[in-house]
Amino acid sequence: MAISTHFREATVDDLSVIVQMLADDPLGKQRECLGDPLPGSYLKAFQAIADDPNNQLLLACTADEIAGVLQLTFIPSVTHQGSWRAQIEGVRVAAGFRSRGIGRALLEKAIELAGQHGCRLVQLTTDRQREKALQFYQSLGFTASHHGMKFVLD
Repeated sequence: MAISTHFREATVDDLSVIVQMLADDPLGKQRECLGDPLPGSYLKAFQAIADDPNNQLLLACTADEIAGVLQLTFIPSVTHQGSWRAQIEGVRVAAGFRSRGIGRALLEKAIELAGQHGCRLVQLTTDRQREKALQFYQSLGFTASHHGMKFVLD
């Protein structure tokens, strides 16, 4: 059953809930670091995102809870005739809100914002281990048209 949501940009007060959502998944557990207080690297990253007009942490909220998050970045490019593109990263829906339309609504809102920003395309990556996520993104119209690659720096 779909649940009523509204959207807003994250504030620093939302950071611990965001990190908890990022860590609440088999892959996230391996790379995130929960603590009270959170490691300073999270605050530093949050501030850089908040200070950048082409970056935002978009939240899907119910009446009183944060239900989902994603990072939306607008990237200028000389490709596609000098058009802008939107990059979606770090998509998470809180465990208690999964399979209730939150993720779909959140992605649809991000796509809408990309269009308002004048982006010509929206791109994202998902880990190959996340088969359900891949199917979900395809159901929204995303196509697996490219091979994504990463190079991890220590």
